[in-house]
Amino acid sequence: MTPEMLLGVFVFVMSVFLGFELISKVPPTLHTPLMSGTNAIHGIVIVGAVLVSVSAHDLTGAIIGWLAVFMATLNVVGGYIVTDRMLEMFKKKPEAK
Repeated sequence: MTPEMLLGVFVFVMSVFLGFELISKVPPTLHTPLMSGTNAIHGIVIVGAVLVSVSAHDLTGAIIGWLAVFMATLNVVGGYIVTDRMLEMFKKKPEAK
């Protein structure tokens, strides 16, 4: 295992642990608004996935990279959909005549 790969695995494991610890401390009433907002901001993940997929040296790396682009795009679109649905709940309904 190369030092770069070892560092990547270390960063991944630490981010999973930190993410789990942070999300487990969020009260349920704030979980959905917090997650929809952060999912909508994850456009930077798409940029990173595109950079990784473009710099891939073999077919496997390119396939994994473009799969990452696809999944990051789903994450962003889902974040916008959930956020829009939540904002609809706060709009005043028209009064019945």
